[in-house]
Amino acid sequence: MKVPYIMTPGPTQVRENVRLARGIECTNPDLDLRFYDFYRDTCDKIGCLLNTKNRVRILNGEGIIALESACASLTEKGDRVLVIDNGIFGEGFADFVRLYGGEVVFFKGDRTRGIDIGKLEKFLNGDSDFKYATVVHCDTPSGVLNDISKICPLLKEKGILTVVDSVSAIGGEEVKVDDWNIDIVLGASQKCISAPPGLAIVSISEDAIKAMKSRETPVASFYCNLLIWENYYDNKWFPYTQPSSDIVGFSVALDNLLADKNVFERHSKIAEGVRYVIRESGLKLYLKDSFSSTVTVINTPDNVDNKKVIEYMYNTYNILIAGAFDYLDGKVFRIGHMGENARLDKVAYALFAFQRSLKYFGVELKCDLSKKFLERF
Repeated sequence: MKVPYIMTPGPTQVRENVRLARGIECTNPDLDLRFYDFYRDTCDKIGCLLNTKNRVRILNGEGIIALESACASLTEKGDRVLVIDNGIFGEGFADFVRLYGGEVVFFKGDRTRGIDIGKLEKFLNGDSDFKYATVVHCDTPSGVLNDISKICPLLKEKGILTVVDSVSAIGGEEVKVDDWNIDIVLGASQKCISAPPGLAIVSISEDAIKAMKSRETPVASFYCNLLIWENYYDNKWFPYTQPSSDIVGFSVALDNLLADKNVFERHSKIAEGVRYVIRESGLKLYLKDSFSSTVTVINTPDNVDNKKVIEYMYNTYNILIAGAFDYLDGKVFRIGHMGENARLDKVAYALFAFQRSLKYFGVELKCDLSKKFLERF
């Protein structure tokens, strides 16, 4: 199988020490009591990354399992849930809420901008009767970054639990769970943490645990019930067999990330550099403001077949970038610069291949993307 350079907004490249760690001979995670310590220690590393003392869990499944688990564990039939929507994944939370019987109320924002805090506050002054609210930190299809440092405290002031999808931001954007009053934050292994896909993470506040325990009806799921992790360490009993090799590799990926003291600055500078050269080239960015440091989204030039450009890049330069889906299908290119992808050499090569591929399909740019990008560093 031909393995390309992956410059997509997740999954990302995986460092060699993570790949090797996954090949280490593993124990029986159910019966070897030392594994419970290892699992807890790995959760503690996540807590450091998220700046939280809340309980943290690693779930066996891709990031979506974390989103569904939060909604399954909190939602009872008839609960009013505020879904803050300015992107595909923001809107998508509604599906999970409805699946477990909740009543969805949308607060809709401009999909080319971050959520307007003033408008949200005005909305909440008129209606704040919600059990919880969902918001996406970085909506991956568009790259829009929502200011959860302002959104979540505002919601908590109104007595609303906060659920944040930070799958595409954790590790590339700072997250301060405790300071920002985030009750549940959700992440995954394959984005900025740069481990293989297959694990999700969740931190859960005491307020969220209290809401789950005070339900009138049982959680309508086993696998997505966050309460099944209650006292796992004291009882030395996991709710299901843990994917030990995946967690060993994940732990090393977390070590890599925590050792990088300039990780947020690195992501920010590279993202600013990419946006700069895209503007200078004559191409158009999809967003008007609120840009993420982990993914840049570029409008497809007129009369260009988005999918053919991506295919040509893959076949000619062995590099994979992404298009999008839903209402953005065929309309944008997405270059991921998160985790192990947020490196000068990798981004420069991606820009080189992107420009050559556009030129093949008749698009001439106003500058040399790769050269101009590197001149900023």
